[in-house]
Amino acid sequence: MAKKRRRLPALIRDMGSCIFKKPFTEQYPFIKVSAPEGYRGRHTFDPEKCISCGLCERDCPADAIELKEEPSGKRMPTFYLDRCIFCYQCTESCPREAIKLSTNFEMSTTETTDLVVSPSEFISNQVSKNGEGTTNAI
Repeated sequence: MAKKRRRLPALIRDMGSCIFKKPFTEQYPFIKVSAPEGYRGRHTFDPEKCISCGLCERDCPADAIELKEEPSGKRMPTFYLDRCIFCYQCTESCPREAIKLSTNFEMSTTETTDLVVSPSEFISNQVSKNGEGTTNAI
């Protein structure tokens, strides 16, 4: 009479082999991860390139862009990131490329008001951070 060998169920065997392997998870937020090329993160906006044509507002399918008048008399976009679906139709329709892609995906907040980016924030960020008039991520 031949002895029958007992086999461990596949689940237990796999669990045992995983104990000695390196984990697959990232240590985010302690180690920053980079987004892949073409990732649709937060918008980048250059207020000096904007000509106030309104194409971004008109073409936005989520109604997440509103042009508001600045004290200088120029109409500038206000972005409502809580409504945005990140389709980047605004980037495609902008004739002066004032709105561009970015790979910034860190937008978590508990307040929806933090996701409303006004034109004055674009201008103040440009002056305070760069001082040279280069593009800023919102």
